[in-house]
Amino acid sequence: MRTVELLCSTRLEDGVRAAWSRLSAAGLPSLARNVHPTNRPHLTLAAVDAFPPGAQERLADLCAAVLPVPARLDRVEVLDGSAPLVWLLRPTPELVALHAAVWDVLGDAEGANPWHRPGRWVPHLSLALRFRDADRRTARAAVGGDRPVGEFVAARSYDGESRTVTFLTADTAVPPTW
Repeated sequence: MRTVELLCSTRLEDGVRAAWSRLSAAGLPSLARNVHPTNRPHLTLAAVDAFPPGAQERLADLCAAVLPVPARLDRVEVLDGSAPLVWLLRPTPELVALHAAVWDVLGDAEGANPWHRPGRWVPHLSLALRFRDADRRTARAAVGGDRPVGEFVAARSYDGESRTVTFLTADTAVPPTW
């Protein structure tokens, strides 16, 4: 599997990581517990089995031309009732246009994850995986009412087979030391 992901500005990443920490401190599932070096807040635009020939270069050019784009956080939700706990994003015109352009590049790729396709995509930043809907109220209290602000400033691709990332643009958001 290969993804196209947007990375958060430092201010936005700090806010999401703080929410991860508060969830963990409340005894709830949290991505703060994922210690893999590639784990950081991100927005997934697409996931496919493999990039078609030339797609990585086209995606890099596309992302470099449009980033940064604003990130507008909305409410905390549990997707599908018993799956990820997420911070929903309001789909700004810039974000919707970038998402569509990414799929123009990847439209013929094999193994496309249908959740990321235009029309089905729910833009979000993950807070926890395998979360129970029954804990949503507690999670919202732990996350708090403040919504971090920021932008998406860089793009990367995650390779699920090797568990490595390839930057599609310069990583201008240096992850904080936690």
